[in-house]
Parts: sequence; structure tokens; C-alpha cells
Amino acid sequence: MDVHMFLGEYQTKFTGKGRVILPRKFRQELKTREIILSRGFEKCIWGFDLSDFEAESKKQLEISATEERGRLLRRYLFSGSESVELDAQGRIIIPSALLDFASVKEEVAIIGAGDHFEIWNAKLWKKHITEVEVEIGRLS
Repeated sequence: MDVHMFLGEYQTKFTGKGRVILPRKFRQELKTREIILSRGFEKCIWGFDLSDFEAESKKQLEISATEERGRLLRRYLFSGSESVELDAQGRIIIPSALLDFASVKEEVAIIGAGDHFEIWNAKLWKKHITEVEVEIGRLS
């Protein structure tokens, strides 16, 4: 199984209503033009290569639906996920429900998170990464 490695941080703006260009390095990691976008945590949007999303889905489905945690995670992940197509110019259109969820407006941060990438409101990303740096400093 190929492991994708999304790395780096990129600042960008929309190229149209909800349309954003993915960083070239991220596009090179994708096997297909189909990308799954999903609600992430901390108010960001997750982006997965289709095969990576299937692998993540399989992990979630291993938790029995008879367990409340399993039901909650399934509802959160699957109800907030949509398939989008990468166009010839390397752009995707982010569904409005996901844009609203993540409060993504004009300034966009697209960051690598290992097996997936994340799309953030750039101001929220700056605030979040500052908090992460403080927490890491406190732990070291």
C-alpha cells in the first residue's frame, strides 16, 4: 500500500466561488482526480486521496455501531464528507457546507498533515499553530 505524505504549509486565496488551487506537491501525492473532503477537527477541512479516505473509513467502521463512540464518529465523518474532482488546472471546489463549517472565507491555509491535508481559515490556522507551539513548549 502506498503511503501518501502531505507536507508543508501554503497560503492562498480562492480563484472563484469556493474554488482553490491545491499546492503542486499535494497534487503529486494524489493517485486520482477524485478527492474526499471532510469535516475535520478544530474547525478545518480534511482532504484525502480516495484510497486514504477508504483506509480511514475502514478504521472508523471497525468500531461497532452498538458503541456510542462508533455511532458518533461515523455520523461526524460520513455526513460531513463529499467527493470533489481535481480539475486540469489543479483546482477543487469546496462545498459551501464545508466552507461554512470551517469559516473559510478569503485567506486560505492549506497544510500537510501526513496522510491527509487540511484546509483552514488562514487566521484560525495562525492562531491554532501558535497555541500548538505554546503547548509543545510547555511539554518539552
